[in-house]
Amino acid sequence: MTVVRVEEKVLNENQRIALDLRRRFEEHNILCLNFISAPGSGKTTLLESTLAVFPPGEKIAVLTGDLQTENDARRLMRYSFPVQQIVTGGVCHLDGKMIDRALQPWPLENIDVLFIENVGNLVCPSSYDLGEEAKIVLLSVTEGEDKPLKYPSIFHKAALLILTKIDLLPYVPFDIEAAKANARQVNPDIEILEVSCSTGKGMDEWRAWLAERRAKRQGAVSAPRGGAEKRN
Repeated sequence: MTVVRVEEKVLNENQRIALDLRRRFEEHNILCLNFISAPGSGKTTLLESTLAVFPPGEKIAVLTGDLQTENDARRLMRYSFPVQQIVTGGVCHLDGKMIDRALQPWPLENIDVLFIENVGNLVCPSSYDLGEEAKIVLLSVTEGEDKPLKYPSIFHKAALLILTKIDLLPYVPFDIEAAKANARQVNPDIEILEVSCSTGKGMDEWRAWLAERRAKRQGAVSAPRGGAEKRN
C-alpha cells in the first residue's frame, strides 16, 4: 500500500500550476513579484506609493489576497490600474490555482508588471510558488529584528528584503543592523532596502530596483543602479 501525504500532493499540484504560470509570464515578458510579510508590515502602503508614480497607460496589474474583506483592493483601485481582490475565506496563503483563476479575465499581453500581495503571513506563503520571478519579503521596524531567524524559509527564498516604516526607528527598540545580519545569516545573497512610505526615504532606491528588474525582463540592457544594499 502506498501512502501519499496530502500536503505533498497539494504542493505537487501547486508546483504544476506554478510552472505553467511561469511559462506564460515568460512568454509575455511579464515581471511578476510576490510580496510576503506579517500582517501590518506595510505591503498595501508600499504598493500604493509604487502605483502612484506610474503614468496612466502603464501595463501594471495587481492581485491582492486577504482572508476576508476587499479593503486592500479598494485602496489600490484609486490608481486606475487593474486590481483584483482574492478573498481566501480563511486560507492563510495564495496558491497557484487562485492566481490562475484570478488572471482569467485579463489578457496577459496587457500586463508588463504583475504585483501579487500575498496574505499577511510569514509561514504558509513561503511554501507556495505562484510562478513569480521573485519573492519580496517585508519586515517593519515595529517587529522583531530576529524575524529572519524565527521564519527562515521566506527570508531564504526572497530576492529582496524591504525594511519598512524606518521613520519610526527613533521611537522603537529595533536594531536595524542586527535585522540585516540575521537576514544575511539565512540568505547571504538577499538584497536589502530601507524604506519609509511616510517620508519617501528609500522609495527612489525601491523604484530603481523595480526598474532594473523590469528592464531585464523586457530584454533591455540595464546597468546596475546601486539601489539595494548588497553584501560585499
